[in-house]
Amino acid sequence: MEMDALRDLYVEELKDLYSAEKQLVRALPKMAKNAANPDLKEAFQNHLAETEGHVARLEKIFESLESSPRGKKCVGMEGLIEEANELLEEDADEDVVDAGLISKAQHVEHYEIAGYGTVRTWAEILGEDRHVELLQQTLDEEKNADALLSRLSQGVNIEAEAGDDEAAASDGNSRSRSMPRSRSAKTMRSSTTRRTAKR
Repeated sequence: MEMDALRDLYVEELKDLYSAEKQLVRALPKMAKNAANPDLKEAFQNHLAETEGHVARLEKIFESLESSPRGKKCVGMEGLIEEANELLEEDADEDVVDAGLISKAQHVEHYEIAGYGTVRTWAEILGEDRHVELLQQTLDEEKNADALLSRLSQGVNIEAEAGDDEAAASDGNSRSRSMPRSRSAKTMRSSTTRRTAKR
């Protein structure tokens, strides 16, 4: 496609975001299913509903542009989702997987925040006031999702780090066996189990 003006670039970036959101709608249920932490699972489920709303807003914008949102694949989002899928193939402790899922999800949020911030600015320049409003709503939700993930990571990262201590304690190399433990022993989920859960 020839791009002779900012409006052409604006439409192309909106198509890229639309593809990204559609891919995320398909990926979030897998991430929620594989999250062990109930708060993280709920966060993914809630953001799925928000993401479906992001798709609907973009479709409204394309209706006003009398254009189709389809025809472009967001390879950036495709790569981020593939990294999350690779994580789920690992033979890892539940808390470690949760910490990794938060990391991958925040990579996604930062990618989307950058994209929506850009198109929101372009919409302002182009005088598309209604688009600005819709894009700002989505941008705010992406920022809120990122902030929630940051809060959840504080506890999840500590749990993931504690796994090393618990493993050492079980071998008699670290803490005393008589020392009280604040949480039950965690299980390891094999890559086979992960693969099954993803489907």
